[in-house]
Amino acid sequence: MRAFSLVLTAATAAVALATPALAQTDPNPTPPITDPADNNRITLGLGVASLPDYEGADSNSFTPGAVAIGTIRGHDFFTRGTQLYVNLIPNTGSVGINYEVGVIAAVRTDRTGRVDNRQVRALGKIDTAYEVGGFVGIGKTGVITSDYDTLTARVAYIHDVSGTHDSYVITPQVNYTTPLSVRTLVAFGLSADYAGKGFGRTYAAVTPIGTINSGLRTYDINDSGFRRVNVSAFALQSLSGDLRRGFGVGAGVLYGRMLGKYKDSPIVADVGDADQWLGAVGLTYTF
Repeated sequence: MRAFSLVLTAATAAVALATPALAQTDPNPTPPITDPADNNRITLGLGVASLPDYEGADSNSFTPGAVAIGTIRGHDFFTRGTQLYVNLIPNTGSVGINYEVGVIAAVRTDRTGRVDNRQVRALGKIDTAYEVGGFVGIGKTGVITSDYDTLTARVAYIHDVSGTHDSYVITPQVNYTTPLSVRTLVAFGLSADYAGKGFGRTYAAVTPIGTINSGLRTYDINDSGFRRVNVSAFALQSLSGDLRRGFGVGAGVLYGRMLGKYKDSPIVADVGDADQWLGAVGLTYTF
């Protein structure tokens, strides 16, 4: 689900933010929305994704995935992996600058279930982490290719409130989208994760007892730092003739690179891979 949502969210979010621009490319445009209460649109996506067995694994498996994104009474929301973002600033639907100040609720499920690698599995399962936080961002329509492309910069902060890793993750994000027509849209994204030391101790460290159980070398992370960078690309094609309503089909790919002490962890360097490839294809419906 994480891979599908990450690559799909970039494109479907652009549909919500670029609705006024899409209307201008439409030979029969709809009237602009001036009342945030009438600015309601929801996109649901279902598909299949190929993603690593755990973050840093060297093999992928196929899994079903889902995503939800939209605007209710002018407030944008979207899922990013197992995170839900809600923008508290109403989006009036006008072309130009859009600001974001919002809240995040998240569930982290890495290594909470079965892991195929025998040695990593021997380290034991990790409890589900429940995280909350917020984000700020700014988007601009009409940047590079036309009056209708959108560039968005955002910084998100989440903190574990369940005691699983009892730490934080800061994620700067940049997304660029451009509608080629009212039927076709492409999107590109860049993001990175900066994690606290508690996060590293939970997801990348190997304790002496873990070494005895798994045969992996003992490893610890004693400070915070960047753990991963991601680059994604996505294309969305309407099946109904209009991205703003009806069915669509999308496909995307995401490349992630583990960084710093996370890359050097034995679960990555010894039995995994610092290069992480994720792909997804799915069907969307907008109403």
